[in-house]
Amino acid sequence: MTAETQGAVPYRALITVCAMMATLMQSLDSTIANVALPYMQGSLSASTDQVTWVLTSYITAAAIMTAPVGWLSARFGLKNLYLISMIGFTVASMLCGIAGSLTEMVVFRLLQGVFGAALVPLSQSTMLSIYPAEQRGSAMAIWGMGVMVGPILGPTLGGYLTELYNWRWVFFVNLPFGLLATAGMWAFLPRTEPSVRPFDWTGFLTLALGIGGLQLMLDRGETQDWFGSTEIIIETTVAVLGFYLFAVHMLTAERPFITPRIFRDRNLNAGLLVMFAVGMVLLAVSALLAPWLQTLANYPVETAGLAMAPRGVGTMMAMLVAGRLSNRVDPRLLMGFGILVLSYSLYTMTGWTPAVSDFDIITNTALQGFGLGFVFVPLQVIAFATLEPALRTEGTALLSLVRNVGSAIGISVTTAMVSQTVQVEHSVLSSYITPLNRAFQGAAASLMPTTPHSAQVLDGILNRQALIIAYNNDWKLMMLTSLPMLLLLLLMRRPKQAAPAEPGHAVMD
Repeated sequence: MTAETQGAVPYRALITVCAMMATLMQSLDSTIANVALPYMQGSLSASTDQVTWVLTSYITAAAIMTAPVGWLSARFGLKNLYLISMIGFTVASMLCGIAGSLTEMVVFRLLQGVFGAALVPLSQSTMLSIYPAEQRGSAMAIWGMGVMVGPILGPTLGGYLTELYNWRWVFFVNLPFGLLATAGMWAFLPRTEPSVRPFDWTGFLTLALGIGGLQLMLDRGETQDWFGSTEIIIETTVAVLGFYLFAVHMLTAERPFITPRIFRDRNLNAGLLVMFAVGMVLLAVSALLAPWLQTLANYPVETAGLAMAPRGVGTMMAMLVAGRLSNRVDPRLLMGFGILVLSYSLYTMTGWTPAVSDFDIITNTALQGFGLGFVFVPLQVIAFATLEPALRTEGTALLSLVRNVGSAIGISVTTAMVSQTVQVEHSVLSSYITPLNRAFQGAAASLMPTTPHSAQVLDGILNRQALIIAYNNDWKLMMLTSLPMLLLLLLMRRPKQAAPAEPGHAVMD
């Protein structure tokens, strides 16, 4: 059932609220557990390396199960799949909260990822279906708040819940929202008829191999010395082989897992590439900014969380504005403006030192969120402007998939760069420490490593300076990731509203 074919949808506002709760829960859980890991480690008697599987199991399961959402929705009906996913996610969240061992926690997080994978694409597909074309910009702005703001505010909320109660409330907080969203969708969401469609097991398994191998390689690479480890080489081989077999099978099978004609849509193809870049920047910057504030700027944990909050506020403000403008202004122009704002904020960060003022940090993070919001909302509108309605759920699943993969790559690459750059820059800076260097003459001569104490002090100074350079290099990398999105806008075609007698249809310039 779509707004185009059925007119006004009853209880649209209530369905929107329930879809938002589902989206916010799933997106929050991608980051809310991060700050609670040290507390889980003690309670579950796990090592630092073992406890990271709490994150890895969720990310990997969600990434793999995002791909078949289109088929599952068609086979069982969107409403039925929604209810199964919501109930499963809520129960898995409760089980995570009462887990008594690391094995239980990893298994329950795996289940949470399996059931939660469908929530974001189903929510987006639902919003696209219940709103007519002229209101989709505003609808995507509302939906996008959950997707974008959730990961940004997740660490802050997780920190407060862990500090005020304990780490188990990071999962228990999902229960009331999960029950409300399930009841609301059961009561108000229109039922769609399932369609019989054979499941392509070969396509699913090869894609799962590719995604699973890639996720494990990215999550484990930094701790396992990347390609110096046999484990990482095996995971990379599995990923490459899985993606290759999937691509060959998709192009040659009679009924492939992902419909090949979906890639004929130019707007969606460009949108997938833009979403990949947005995913890289969205979580990578969040993952880097929190330790930067605590390690270099000496912010307490609570203050660091508050300093990152303006990013979410800026995103929400931009989404509200962009949602209203998407139907009046060319979405490509709005996206271009957002990319420039985002790139400028990252360029400014390349010159940051611990001496940067609180005002500059707050305004820059808000500006960065503002830019992300102006990219995200028009992207949702223009990516589906020319896509067949029958392929929308499949398209939303692909967007969620590339966003997850982009986020994983962004976090892994930037984290590895920080670690490696610190070592390189420490070595470079050390080469300037000689008695002939005028900087170490006079009062600064006491810093020369002539005693164990002075060597320790000097090593701390060098590490701090190397860390500043490493973070600045990462901000530069994120800026260079954002700017090429401007070129992708040239591939997109602007949707034009149809005549009033035919609302909901989109034609091209």
